[in-house]
Amino acid sequence: MTTSPHRRRPWLVPAGLVLLTLIPAAGGGARLAQLFGGAEVTQENARFFAAPVPVLIHIFSATLFCLLGAFQFAPALRRRSGWHRAAGRVAVPLGLAAALSGLWMSVLYPDAPGDGLPVRVLRLVFGSLMAVSILLGLLAARRRDFPTHRVWMMRGYAVGQGAGTQAFTHLPWMVLVGIPTGNVRAALMAAGWLINVAVVEWVVRRRTRRPAVPVPA
Repeated sequence: MTTSPHRRRPWLVPAGLVLLTLIPAAGGGARLAQLFGGAEVTQENARFFAAPVPVLIHIFSATLFCLLGAFQFAPALRRRSGWHRAAGRVAVPLGLAAALSGLWMSVLYPDAPGDGLPVRVLRLVFGSLMAVSILLGLLAARRRDFPTHRVWMMRGYAVGQGAGTQAFTHLPWMVLVGIPTGNVRAALMAAGWLINVAVVEWVVRRRTRRPAVPVPA
């Protein structure tokens, strides 16, 4: 009987998610360097200097949420007694902090150069989806409905990883055309989130269709 590549290499998914997390984390690190390094205030970064707390919360919480979530896909750690629950108790407030700080910035920060109403609306929609997914996952866990808990947490995590995937949706346009703005930028950002959500829905439906394996007595 053959085994799938995922079963032979269970570290591939967590490692890939960690690498995906490092892309926006590097951008967050650059933002922190600007805020704490006395960088020149420009039109692009003025909103962060005017109100730095939300962006600091967002950078730290989103990075840690995505890193912790990556290791939730490691079978060896999930099987370890107590680790999954302990990590989840940290990841849930981190994920909510990332989503809510993102919503705060979407509502109260002025638009960055090249952004506009479509980008703002997308951030509000997907930030809300992330927060609601995490809350529904938490409620499912409290009533011990762990299959539903898993699905909702995966959906929230997919939205949280949107910034990493958006780097890949933006890159071809940036190479071939230049910095995207307006509706193009909104479409590329939406593509990043939708790709992640589509992958999760594919995984969920694949598991749902998988026939149950009889367990010997």
